[in-house]
Amino acid sequence: MPRLRIIVVERTRAAFLMEGEGFYLKRLRRYVPVEWVEVKGRRIGARSKREDIVNREAEALSARIGECDHLIVLCREGTAMDSESFARHLESLCREKDPLTFVIGGPLGVGESIHRRGNETLSISPFTLTHEMSRLILLEQLYRAFTIMRNEKYHK
Repeated sequence: MPRLRIIVVERTRAAFLMEGEGFYLKRLRRYVPVEWVEVKGRRIGARSKREDIVNREAEALSARIGECDHLIVLCREGTAMDSESFARHLESLCREKDPLTFVIGGPLGVGESIHRRGNETLSISPFTLTHEMSRLILLEQLYRAFTIMRNEKYHK
């Protein structure tokens, strides 16, 4: 059984999203071991440069990515899939790769070094979403994918 690692920048602040994350993490862990990793984000001030912030966050993310990890970077420009396609893709990856590591950047996105290190990119929506909302959607889609793989009735 492969492991999933989900690395995010900063902890979730919105209580309703934290509740949703906990809900889906608990359900997802019935199918697969999941490691949830939060790295420190950088404060965005009036004089802050976007590039400096994402580069520092990229360093923190890189420190938590293993050399053998199959890295999937979430970004709006990534590969879009419907739930069934994602489930088939995830099932294939689970047979071949361990661990599968998903990275969600902070409010300003993911640094270029993380994109270069990634094995693939994934888009969960063509809409621009907050990084906190993206986490919840990823967790729900991972849970949905595992229920699809096992022919369970969650997915309709």
